[in-house]
Amino acid sequence: MEFYDSIILDNSSDSGSGDYDGEELCDLSVSNDFQKIFLPTVYGIIFVLGIIGNGLVVLVMGFQKKSKNMTDKYRLHLSIADLLFVLTLPFWAVDAVSGWHFGGFLCVTVNMIYTLNLYSSVLILAFISLDRYLAVVRATNSQNLRKLLAGRVIYIGVWLPATFFTIPDLVFAKIHNSSMGTICELTYPQEANVIWKAVFRFQHIIIGFLLPGLIILTCYCIIISKLSKNSKGQTLKRKALKTTVILILCFFICWLPYCAGILVDALTMLNVISHSCFLEQGLEKWIFFTEALAYFHCCLNPILYAFLGVRFSKSARNALSISSRSSHKMLTKKRGPISSVSTESESSSALTS
Repeated sequence: MEFYDSIILDNSSDSGSGDYDGEELCDLSVSNDFQKIFLPTVYGIIFVLGIIGNGLVVLVMGFQKKSKNMTDKYRLHLSIADLLFVLTLPFWAVDAVSGWHFGGFLCVTVNMIYTLNLYSSVLILAFISLDRYLAVVRATNSQNLRKLLAGRVIYIGVWLPATFFTIPDLVFAKIHNSSMGTICELTYPQEANVIWKAVFRFQHIIIGFLLPGLIILTCYCIIISKLSKNSKGQTLKRKALKTTVILILCFFICWLPYCAGILVDALTMLNVISHSCFLEQGLEKWIFFTEALAYFHCCLNPILYAFLGVRFSKSARNALSISSRSSHKMLTKKRGPISSVSTESESSSALTS
């Protein structure tokens, strides 16, 4: 979120960062009317899909206290992180239309949640890949290690570092007034504005994308090699692997274009790549669209589970049936006894819907 805002503000604000030494200032501002229509629409779609999908995952996993496997635990963590993120989108939608109206506390909070989701989601995907590696390649003696990773290490390896990386949001996220209205953004020290922005862009790319991506690719290359050599008895593993691989691919498809854009932006700020109006205007539009694309990753996970995860589909039906039976019990207590015929017909209709 802050990457897109900074591109516009670097050239439009009176207290610019001094990124550009050329005499000509490029007009880097996406159509205001287009922004007020495009962003709220995209955020609204992601919000609805994310709430429904991730909420369903959290609900279903809640009914699997005894039957959750390690992969299900990771998926639950992933859905919780995505659910937190989509709850912030209404604030950004309003901000895109009429500026920031929610005060300094929420400005800090929504930026912190954005960063928390960014790092926790990709780190969880790396843990899922490592878990799949242990389950397939080291299947005979890895059960205790997998339980340890999914039960305790995930908090140290995912949530602790993700929380640590929200500290800059806590320090630098501020609201201020400009010709564009009230703005919520990360405001770095003026004397080293460019350096601060470049550092956090590279942090995002390296820690939030490249290093976990290297773990993911390494694990899955080894898994594919293992399965190709010995396919006997691997049918169930192949099905589980298929769902997770598609999940990983969707993450890279969503985030790679955006990370490429902010990498070029950082190199331009540091004068590694020469400035030109054509590049800067194209880069602004690229980041504008790819950032919106990147946000879609938070609602893809439950969609993939619903269509590809047979086990998840069965668990969802069981959870709905349990919920239906619970509601019937409550109605029985309030209204008195219900005949066995009517109860059976209501339960069957609830399961088939």
